[in-house]
Amino acid sequence: MTLPPNVKIIDVTRKPVSDYVFDAVVTFNQGVDELIIKGRGDYISKAVDVYRVLSERLGDTIEVVKIEIGSEKFRGRRRSYIMIRIKRKY
Repeated sequence: MTLPPNVKIIDVTRKPVSDYVFDAVVTFNQGVDELIIKGRGDYISKAVDVYRVLSERLGDTIEVVKIEIGSEKFRGRRRSYIMIRIKRKY
């Protein structure tokens, strides 16, 4: 997947949800316009939680561009994933 230079991926794994929300807010404050929250396997629900908390915190200043659900080879195994692409509204 080729991304434009002004898009960042936040890969959700073991850290608490609040850490990913903080990373997203800092990323937006640094001038990045679009952000992808990605969760694989057991972390799919945590990625959705990150978006939900971020949406509660930032309200109408963000919007969902696209939600993609699929599977990919990851470390030799096929893993399901979710990618939530959001952008900042001005």
